[in-house]
Amino acid sequence: MKRHGINQQLWQAFLIQAGLISLVAILSIYAARYVLSDVLIERALTEEADHFWSLFESDPSISRPNTYNLTGFLYPIDEIPAYMRPLNNGFHQIEVDNGVLTMVQVSNLEDKKLYLEFDNEQVGNLVLLFGMLPLSVILLIIYLSSWIAYRFSSQAVSPIIQLAKDVEQLDPSSEEFSKTIKQNLNYSQNREVRSLADALFGLTERIAQFLERERNFTRDASHELRSPITVIKMASELLLNEDGLNEKSRKQVERIQRNANDMEELIETLLVLARESDHLLSSENISVNDIVREEIERAESLLNDKNINITINENQKLIVKAPDKVLSVMIGNIIRNAFSYTDEGQIVITVTNSSLIVEDSGIGIPDNQIDRIFTAFERGKQRGGYGVGLTIVKMISDRFNWPIDIDSKLNKGTKVEIQFQDI
Repeated sequence: MKRHGINQQLWQAFLIQAGLISLVAILSIYAARYVLSDVLIERALTEEADHFWSLFESDPSISRPNTYNLTGFLYPIDEIPAYMRPLNNGFHQIEVDNGVLTMVQVSNLEDKKLYLEFDNEQVGNLVLLFGMLPLSVILLIIYLSSWIAYRFSSQAVSPIIQLAKDVEQLDPSSEEFSKTIKQNLNYSQNREVRSLADALFGLTERIAQFLERERNFTRDASHELRSPITVIKMASELLLNEDGLNEKSRKQVERIQRNANDMEELIETLLVLARESDHLLSSENISVNDIVREEIERAESLLNDKNINITINENQKLIVKAPDKVLSVMIGNIIRNAFSYTDEGQIVITVTNSSLIVEDSGIGIPDNQIDRIFTAFERGKQRGGYGVGLTIVKMISDRFNWPIDIDSKLNKGTKVEIQFQDI
């Protein structure tokens, strides 16, 4: 969903307000014209006719009304225009030959009939003079005041907008993060913005302290964890070179060596994921097809003597720009899970032009556990369940925007699909 800025919302509010005012003004003009023509003028002509007849009864020689806007005709004394002759008593709006509307009031007294004609063009002039002009002035004042209010509102929120832009440009991983934000937030004199800026500055100081602790921890953890793993790997290598080592012991040592390698890889991945900025990660174009084959070879020891048919469908050559180690850990976890939880049947690995699909005919995942498989240390009852491995897979999926979908049926198998968006 697209989000709009505060300035844009204010501008939209101004346009909506101006549009509503204009609509109401136009409707008001039409209403005024209706009231003026169909109500006031009709009433005025009726009263004019009644007044004339009252005077006519006293003095039959009285002249008919004849003003700038009003013309009177008295039948049979005057010659009646042709367009009035068919009219009955009452108020009429008729169109004359030149297409102009005119208003006629017809009344009679005994055998005489009075026609009062009001110039309709004057109605428009009256509406313009007493309606449009005052309304235009009022609209201009309203628009001007609304524009001034918009400008003031825009200026009031502009420091917040600038503040948001400044915060957005800051790099939390920078050692100068807290110092930089303090310098950038000192420009505003607005009390509320200053209060917000001070609160953000306090927050960034705490974030900077946290990041410093996190850097120290990852550095120390990297050193402390690598050392014993290196010792284990060297010791296992020496044991494997012993001539008197029996086959059973050799398998155990190889298992120790394999798990030490996996642990070393896991530590590297966790340290990579602990870094906040993606630009610190070294990315290159990696072949998913090659990673799949490498991880299958590494995980083959999990098969032991299982009767499993492994099929690789490589419809496309899939290249992903990503850190090599991260991609290996993600794909390796998925493949090792398939090997570990399949006793017999088949495992089908498909590489398309945008995704990797791993399907197995293994024990599957119960319905009550499938929603929690990405939760750290949420272990199932079958063979230890799906633990931290898939949690790491989910972390990588979220970090690099590679959506992962898992569909599983208990005792029927599991299908895992990874969509690689940035290819």
